[in-house]
Amino acid sequence: MNIAAHTVVTLNYTLKDSDGVLLDTSEGRQPLVYLHGVGALIPGLEKELDDKQKGDQVIAVIQPEDAYGSRRDDLLKLVSKSGFQGDEEMHEGMQVQLQTEHGPAIAIISKIEGDDVTLDLNHPLADMVLHFDVTVVDVRPATDEEISHGHVHGPGGHHH
Repeated sequence: MNIAAHTVVTLNYTLKDSDGVLLDTSEGRQPLVYLHGVGALIPGLEKELDDKQKGDQVIAVIQPEDAYGSRRDDLLKLVSKSGFQGDEEMHEGMQVQLQTEHGPAIAIISKIEGDDVTLDLNHPLADMVLHFDVTVVDVRPATDEEISHGHVHGPGGHHH
C-alpha cells in the first residue's frame, strides 16, 4: 500500500546537515512510527513520502521553509541570571526548559554577559537545510481510533 493521509508509516531515517554532520538517526534505536497527513513530520518530508511504498528509499533535501522555518530574532529573550532556580552552572550552548504561555519550551542559552542571559527559543534546526535519507519499513492503514486521536497507538508509537 502507498503512503497517504491516515496511513501509519514506519521509517528508518538518517538526518544530516549540509556539511554531512549527523543530526539524528533511528539506527540502533526503534524506527520512527507516525500517522501520515496530520503534521507529525515536517511538511517537506511528508510531501516527499506521499505515495511511497514499503521498501522505498527516499533521499530528500528539505529547505528551511518546509522544515523548521527561519530563525526569528523575536525568539531571542533577554533575562536576568537571578531568574533561574537551581545551582547548576550556566554556560553558553546549554539547553534550559522554560514555562511559556504556550506551555514548556526548550531554549538554548546563546549568550551570558554579566547578569544578562540571552535565551534563544528558535528551533535548533531553524534556518537549516535538512538532508534526509529515509527507508520505508512498513505502511499500514491507521485504525479509526488512531485517526480520531491523531497519533499512533501500540508499539513504536511516539508522542510528540
